[in-house]
Amino acid sequence: MFPYILRRLALIPLTLLGIIAINFVIAQIAPGGPVEQLLAQIKNTAVAATARVGGGEGMEAGGGSTAAATSGDSPYRGAQGLDPAFIAELNRQFGFDQPAYIRFGRMIGDYLTFDLGQSYFRDRAVLDLVLDKLPVSISLGVWSTLLIYVISIPLGIAKAMRDGSRFDVLTSAAVIVGYAIPAFLFAILLIILFAGGRYLDWFPLRGLVSDNWMDLSWPARIADYFWHLTLPVTAMVIGGFAALTMLTKNAFLDEINKQYVVTARAKGLSERRVLYGHVFRNAMLLVIAGFPATLVSMLFTGSLLIEVIFSLDGLGLLGFEAVVKRDYPIMFGTLYVFSLIGLLLNLISDLTYHWVDPRIDFAARA
Repeated sequence: MFPYILRRLALIPLTLLGIIAINFVIAQIAPGGPVEQLLAQIKNTAVAATARVGGGEGMEAGGGSTAAATSGDSPYRGAQGLDPAFIAELNRQFGFDQPAYIRFGRMIGDYLTFDLGQSYFRDRAVLDLVLDKLPVSISLGVWSTLLIYVISIPLGIAKAMRDGSRFDVLTSAAVIVGYAIPAFLFAILLIILFAGGRYLDWFPLRGLVSDNWMDLSWPARIADYFWHLTLPVTAMVIGGFAALTMLTKNAFLDEINKQYVVTARAKGLSERRVLYGHVFRNAMLLVIAGFPATLVSMLFTGSLLIEVIFSLDGLGLLGFEAVVKRDYPIMFGTLYVFSLIGLLLNLISDLTYHWVDPRIDFAARA
């Protein structure tokens, strides 16, 4: 397996290069770049100031002077009334005075040393922002994924062993609810019930820890951390356990009906030995295959609305705001981190395949 691991690790840089290159091209084509957004903000501020100082007549006079100063050769619609030299200086500051291929090559060179650049609008290094937000996303993603697997796998096995029973029907109702209602609606319901929305005020509504967290003892810090995580993680687990439960059940049902299970039972093996000695290893392959996608979605995409609702400033919210504001260093920096983590998790998934079933040898197949 060691040569296979080396080959997979060698492919990660090429895959990252392709992902970033495709998104870089899309960003160049998409309208409303950072310079245009900044120009729109400057123009809106100027119009608001003119309205406050001069009133309606002052605005009309200002509008005439703006039209007279319009820069006709500027590619930005928000550049009307602004000095072309000022716009050229903005392009230079943002690095847009260089051709796209030079900017891309410089960005890739910086990424090789994990220099993710400087945010356009936050005046901070992107790596520092990512490291600040990462604990929130990791907390939500890891704990929710672990709980989803801890709940879904035993529940799916129990449903498969009792297929068609009353237990299967009753738990299927809970699974249907988990399918039908998105996680953010569960989050709102939990806030109404338990976070002072209308009934009980048992859990906090903002942040990952309390303001006085550093002053607490270590046991109190741990308790405070999980106290803040209870509602957001619960909302994500309720919204995410349904698919994995049904996947586990169907995988076990498929294996239980195979001939080797009938043969094992005919040899006199106990039901527990048949289930966990033969069926479990084969059925878990499908479940393991979905682990990287589940963790990545919980880390970055599935937690976005949860972060907004519970005021948790994580990577999902950071990336979303960067896309809205066209903050390219944060956009591509978070994309780089997301993609790298996803590729490494895919490699871990393949190694877990081999650990669960040693008959699967990717190196021999290659």
